[in-house]
Amino acid sequence: MQMTDTRLIAAPPGIVWAALLDPEVLKACVPGCENLTGSAEDGFEAVVVQKVGPVKAKFSGVVTIADRIEGQSLTLNGEGKGGAAGFAKGAAHVSLAPAMTDNGAEATTLSYEVEAKVGGKLAQLGSRIIDGFARKMADDFFSRFQDAVEGPEAEDTPDETVTETGTDAPKKGWFKRILGSD
Repeated sequence: MQMTDTRLIAAPPGIVWAALLDPEVLKACVPGCENLTGSAEDGFEAVVVQKVGPVKAKFSGVVTIADRIEGQSLTLNGEGKGGAAGFAKGAAHVSLAPAMTDNGAEATTLSYEVEAKVGGKLAQLGSRIIDGFARKMADDFFSRFQDAVEGPEAEDTPDETVTETGTDAPKKGWFKRILGSD
């Protein structure tokens, strides 16, 4: 199964790139992730619990980064084994390009191409269930990633938040707050 999509993230490319390589961001963005350790250089080990149709499984696997062009693109390769449920593996090629938001703020266009494969009991569920699940996983991951970098959508939060100094400031995503970037 293959899919592609593009998202406009209201953050400079450097912040988006740093978030793509941060294990805490990745752990928070992977649906069902119970544990994620490692580094972008050496790869990550993850434990993810997912329910696909009637099959619920705990997958243990690895994620490696390949084809890395600093600040521009990379490929996240993942492979997990879920015991009797089978296995899942896939890759997401992610590209970043500088962009501007409608109000003229610096932003990043994030484009991705995902390819996923499953085997074992999971493969017996049929392509409609697997394809729908894979699309939902990819969409959930990149939605969570966007929220982590830029903060929730405007309708989900007030336009202004009061900071510790008592002044009003736009809400930032938690990753941008950690970096102290505007």
